[in-house]
Amino acid sequence: MRDAKNLDLFDPRMAVMDSSSSAYSPTASRDPDFAFAFNDSNFSDRVLRIEVLADDSPDSLSATDAAAACQTLADWARYRKRPREDFRKQNALDITVCPEEQVINCDQLDTDDVAGGENQDEEEFAMIDESPSGDEAANSDDLNCDMDSSRVLRVKTLHISSPILAAKSPFFYKLFSNGMRESEQRHVTLRINASEEAALMELLNFMYSNSLTTTTAPGLLDVLMAADKFEVASCMRYCGRLLRNMPMTPESALLYLELPSSVLMAESVQPLTDAAKQFLAVRFKDITKFQDEVMSLPLAGIEAILASDDLQVASEDAVYDFVLKWARAHYPKLEERQEIVGSRLSCYIRFSYMTCRKLRKVLTCNDFDHELASKFVLDALFFKAEAPHRQRIQAAEDSASSNRRYVERAYKYRPVKVIEFELPRQQCVVYLDLKREECANLYPSGRVYSQAFHLGGQGFFLSAHCNMDQQNNSHCFGLFLGMQEKGSVTFAVDYEFSSRLKPTEEYISKYKGNYTFTGGKAVGYRNLFGASWSSFMAEDSLYFINDILHLRAELTMK
Repeated sequence: MRDAKNLDLFDPRMAVMDSSSSAYSPTASRDPDFAFAFNDSNFSDRVLRIEVLADDSPDSLSATDAAAACQTLADWARYRKRPREDFRKQNALDITVCPEEQVINCDQLDTDDVAGGENQDEEEFAMIDESPSGDEAANSDDLNCDMDSSRVLRVKTLHISSPILAAKSPFFYKLFSNGMRESEQRHVTLRINASEEAALMELLNFMYSNSLTTTTAPGLLDVLMAADKFEVASCMRYCGRLLRNMPMTPESALLYLELPSSVLMAESVQPLTDAAKQFLAVRFKDITKFQDEVMSLPLAGIEAILASDDLQVASEDAVYDFVLKWARAHYPKLEERQEIVGSRLSCYIRFSYMTCRKLRKVLTCNDFDHELASKFVLDALFFKAEAPHRQRIQAAEDSASSNRRYVERAYKYRPVKVIEFELPRQQCVVYLDLKREECANLYPSGRVYSQAFHLGGQGFFLSAHCNMDQQNNSHCFGLFLGMQEKGSVTFAVDYEFSSRLKPTEEYISKYKGNYTFTGGKAVGYRNLFGASWSSFMAEDSLYFINDILHLRAELTMK
């Protein structure tokens, strides 16, 4: 056992104050509650002096005005959005040592608090409000100590416990235990912008009590940014949980997606950004219904939508077309568009489920780098050539990845595998697989359509139906072949429907015929298996192999 004398009281590893347990909730923290010790000299070993400086921007709002103005997340984003590099400077704090005290210049951060009316007043904190007199501003001959004195609006002083702050924050742990002379001094001064003041007070209170008084989304975001600056991961997670429990809008979801590029401790806000992605994916899963709104979304929003398995699209061809349409609208310059499509968007296109006709167009599309396009098409063709069980294994292995390129979406039109022949006659063999649950969803009168395939330049499709068998007065499974409407063209075709059955698992012919199609017409068999719906869907059904119904249609052009 380690000698107690060698224990580091500041080491966060020796404390249980920053809970990451799944049981941790915003309303019931397992962390010790030290609220009684906040700003109490009896339980403190140091004095924290907070110099509140005027904000850098000459036209910036005062903290009070900002609190009044930013009542929504849109206001928050408008007043507080800063370049990413500004946040990266937050940890590069200018630390200046003056006699008898340590000065931490934190004016890099310009986040405003906007929870107007919910900030704790100075009497509640029992702090000492001081006016920045000349003596205080120039308490040292060191130029670094008084260079910002003209910008000091007010000074707040409170008693702090360095072990409590160090246990919650690596920032304060390093500050109090770096072994240098200043780490042993009793007085520490933080310099912050006026717009940070309320958020910092909330943060310090949280480090003692594990709770916040602000309840607005803008106020919580201010505290979250302050917690990121001072490396209080538990507070970031707490704010994230509260924000996730609030009603989300497309505007707030997009704002949350920007957070990882705005904070240093991105992992702490990952659950919030995941929730934002899920919200956008669900809201805009029918991209055709919200086409104008989706077209105006930024890149992060488009990525969240395209990553979803539940997109309500006709086929992956539609996803490909949408990506090109969005990229051309937002990146008119070809070089920029190729970069964005290649590095950010192409990974969300599931080329393996695109039709071969569309894959040919990928090879000649200028929006893709030619080598990259060739790789995508080659991978897709190899996947299509695999046996169905191998495809399912590959999709299962890929399901844990972020792009899920081999995972099939819930397409409006079911993908098919097509083999085409030109000689001795134009012919195509079409394979359509349906899952048991897809068939079950057809009852009592549903139907599902396949993607289009082509014979002799003419488009065809398969459709599976749940029909009513008039002879037996019971439901049954039917399969039909239709020709896409295209003028008044006529087309004579021989066709044969087959299904793979137990126990041999070979394709067995179930129906054959010939038909002269005109635009929009369809032909088929109302009861393909000659069985009732209950027999067709039974657990011991001959027609499902590993819960997959395997159908085949052979078309020959006369």
